[in-house]
Amino acid sequence: MDAATFRQDFPEFSDLLIYPDSQVDFYLRVAEKLLPECRWGEMLPYAIELFVAHHLAIGRQNDQAASVGAVPGSVKGPTTSKAVDKVSVGYDAGSVALEDGGFWNLTTYGIRFLQLARLFGAGGVQL
Repeated sequence: MDAATFRQDFPEFSDLLIYPDSQVDFYLRVAEKLLPECRWGEMLPYAIELFVAHHLAIGRQNDQAASVGAVPGSVKGPTTSKAVDKVSVGYDAGSVALEDGGFWNLTTYGIRFLQLARLFGAGGVQL
């Protein structure tokens, strides 16, 4: 697996300024060490890509927080309601979050990764 293949499969991460190859390569190496091939079989490349996409998305959130003076890496759950003047919006985050998903529930990539991991019983990674 390399950054070019990842970007081909997940074109939303094609911006090299936001998602440099060095960052993609870093998470590819981490995923390859944590996800045992014997558990994932032919689905290993997809699992690696979901793992990388999740971590890149979390990293982007941290970058955006830092750019407005907030503390990067602050832990917070999904926004479930917001009000401005007389307009409000709410989301049922519980309907898409996986039970006991924790960190993996923070992105759609993490949710897909965790669903797949649970299907494969990927005991080699701490979920």
